[in-house]
Amino acid sequence: MDLLRQFRYRLIVAGILVLSGYAAASAQEPPPRPIAVYVNPAQGLIFGAFFQGLSGGTVIIYPDGSRAVTGSVVQANLGYPFSPAIFEIEANRGTLISILNGPDVILTGSNGGTITLHVGAASTGSSFITTATPPARNLVRIGGTLTVGSPPSNPSGSYSGVFNVTFIQE
Repeated sequence: MDLLRQFRYRLIVAGILVLSGYAAASAQEPPPRPIAVYVNPAQGLIFGAFFQGLSGGTVIIYPDGSRAVTGSVVQANLGYPFSPAIFEIEANRGTLISILNGPDVILTGSNGGTITLHVGAASTGSSFITTATPPARNLVRIGGTLTVGSPPSNPSGSYSGVFNVTFIQE
């Protein structure tokens, strides 16, 4: 009888080990290495046309593409478009991406003067999980705020510069 119990015991232990090995084999496979994230700056941040009054103010572009002004700034619809910056993100589906905005930037004017640009919020929030399967891409729209001074300090013209946004794969 003892021999029969030992055999059953060993059979049960062997069965548990086999089932444990099977459970480990059915786990999710690790992602491919290295994890590649591709970012395409598809469109720059565009503020369109506006007029500033004596005291200046701000021009705000939101991630949804709408525009607002504060202070003595007046929106102008002279055929110049306005739009948030658009980035195309290509990464494995399910990748967690965090967005880190760079510091404020000084834009220089074609007729002299400078304007400060503050990079704003992203349409996805400060982090998101990719949902598109490559080669499809996830779109991220990022707005910003221009701080405009008086006409003597910010003469009319085109203002340009470069801002930084970092996309961090986690």
